[in-house]
Amino acid sequence: SFLCTDAILDICNNIINGIVVWPHVIQTNILQELPFMATENIIMEAVKKGGNRQDLHEVIRVESMEAAKQVKTDGKPNDLIERMKNNKLITTYLTGDDINRLIDPNDFVGRAPEQIQEFVYDIIDPLLKDNQSILNAEQSGDLNV
Repeated sequence: SFLCTDAILDICNNIINGIVVWPHVIQTNILQELPFMATENIIMEAVKKGGNRQDLHEVIRVESMEAAKQVKTDGKPNDLIERMKNNKLITTYLTGDDINRLIDPNDFVGRAPEQIQEFVYDIIDPLLKDNQSILNAEQSGDLNV
């Protein structure tokens, strides 16, 4: 079982050391999917301003299907936000600025920032503190057996 664990850890180490994060690719993917994720918020905001939920849902469903078709079959950019900004029913209740405010990517991360902070404070920091002597030995090149 030790050899198996060692092999698994070697594989994990190889994967982690080879990871490359491409922020612009991530941003492009988020912006491509964000309009679909924001539709519920747009419906709720329009309903708060007097819109009929079922009518708004149907309009956004149709616009979403058309935008998705354009992306998937024609390879064009996602234009769902522009479609909503130009839709007569939606613009009865929301301005373009209202819609822009509702599609802020920062509003779609949930508790991720807090969860990362909790993980670092509760798990990583104690591990680093408990293993400081080992970490210092690895940095100095000393071997402790």
